[in-house]
Amino acid sequence: MHKRLAFIDTLRGIAVLAVLLQHALEAIVQNHPTGAYYWLFHDAIGYYMNFGRFGVVLFFFVSGFVIPFSFPQTEHPVRDFVVSRFFRLYPAYWTSILIGLLTMLLVESKVYPTSQLITNITMMQTFVNVPNLWIFYWTLAIELLFYAGCTILFAMGLLDRRLTAVAIVVSAALVGTAAAILIENRTVSSLMEVGLNLSAMFLGKIIRDTVVGGKLRWIHVAASTAVYAVFAMALSERRFGGVYQENFFYSYGIASAYICAALVFIAFAAFGERMAWRPMAFVGVISYSVYLMSPFVIVLLHRFFWAGDGPLGWMAFLGVILALSIPVSWVTFSMIEKPSISFGHKFRSGRRRPAVLEPALSTQGAAE
Repeated sequence: MHKRLAFIDTLRGIAVLAVLLQHALEAIVQNHPTGAYYWLFHDAIGYYMNFGRFGVVLFFFVSGFVIPFSFPQTEHPVRDFVVSRFFRLYPAYWTSILIGLLTMLLVESKVYPTSQLITNITMMQTFVNVPNLWIFYWTLAIELLFYAGCTILFAMGLLDRRLTAVAIVVSAALVGTAAAILIENRTVSSLMEVGLNLSAMFLGKIIRDTVVGGKLRWIHVAASTAVYAVFAMALSERRFGGVYQENFFYSYGIASAYICAALVFIAFAAFGERMAWRPMAFVGVISYSVYLMSPFVIVLLHRFFWAGDGPLGWMAFLGVILALSIPVSWVTFSMIEKPSISFGHKFRSGRRRPAVLEPALSTQGAAE
């Protein structure tokens, strides 16, 4: 059994708290008079840095560091991988849908079309052009695409090849940058944004292959990160540039999010467990539940608890969100997420050969 890497969980904790901060501050700015602080808020979470996108991209890097190495050494590794991912994602996701439906019915008396609800239950809504029930579900489609890509590469014997991830990141960056510069089309920009998100994931694998496997060198990380950064800047300018319209999405803020996420991840990976912080790592362990549940905590608190406008009221609102989101998410993690993962292990096939730890991991363990 692999051990968890505490610095990876620390990164997960940072990522989900960044997303939570973005959502909470957006609720304040969009629904309450902020007076002289209005543009200060917008500059902090939109114009110069979108912390929500930063957190999401940091999650993508973590997935790239972990998922390609999650195919078990069993008789049926692809089937076992799919089963483990299903039980990892879907039960907690379905719980989030149920809590979301109850929350929106209570707060806004809102109901959703049956067809939209059924499609969202499959987690495939993005692929059939059906709206997400809630916007933050968009990241799950990227995760599923990455899982599918890793599965195909694994089945073809390419996933563990030395330069596969480098080739993917460089190719995506060249094509995406050219498309962003030469093609003014929103559909193309949206597709390139998917490519940028997947590039972040494969860049995470490149970093893993450098700091853990030793198959790559830091020159590969530097070159891949450089072209990824250019891709992020070019695409952000095309997709989110122009006149800033108070919508929290602007070229500076989005590009900064992608680049800062890469730099933070590289720094943590370079120093490894020395970057671990146990309280944040705990948040990281339950981060999927925090991501899925905290938006509804924000909605409920905004509806039934509001400490008043002004800095003190806003700080109280943020503090209560944090104070409630963590225990609520711990409950869903303990009662839904963790038991589901354990239950999924029962469906694994037998081992094909004895597991051998990579030498570089012998003292710190592999990430789950």
